[in-house]
Amino acid sequence: MIDSDGFRANVGIIICNRFGQVMWARRFGQHSWQFPQGGLDDGESAEDAMYRELYEEVGLRPEHVQILTSTRSWLRYRLPKRLVRQDSKPVCIGQKQKWFLLQLKSQDSAVNLNSSGHPEFDDWRWVSYWYPVRQVVSFKRDVYRKVMKEFATTALALQTREPSRRRGRQRAAG
Repeated sequence: MIDSDGFRANVGIIICNRFGQVMWARRFGQHSWQFPQGGLDDGESAEDAMYRELYEEVGLRPEHVQILTSTRSWLRYRLPKRLVRQDSKPVCIGQKQKWFLLQLKSQDSAVNLNSSGHPEFDDWRWVSYWYPVRQVVSFKRDVYRKVMKEFATTALALQTREPSRRRGRQRAAG
């Protein structure tokens, strides 16, 4: 769904563990890392899209997570001109995103990057809360900074003890 301003409606998903770390995933076949995200289908609510994308991208179901909060408003970023497909109609110039903060309630082993026929990610790991703001591709950085700031109090309150040295990981087949 692309609005009249050219922004595609999208959900962003931040999954945290009980140590306040966040899931950071590598785009399939690329060197770029990001949070899971995806577009809304026609007539789909943001929450329904979030659960669909959660399963498609990382194989988690509603029973594996708990919604802690979501952004108060839609956050927008523009795509660099080189990524705008001028030949598509309507032209998408960027994303407007509703973000969700989830807590993983299951074991790391519930994460399955191969849950769909076309994996979005080929690796993942737990990282410190603020790490993604410094590492995400530059055109998404302002949105990441805003959402991380909005969610910080809730997410960082989850830090119950030091995480073990073992990091959750799984590589996609392919």
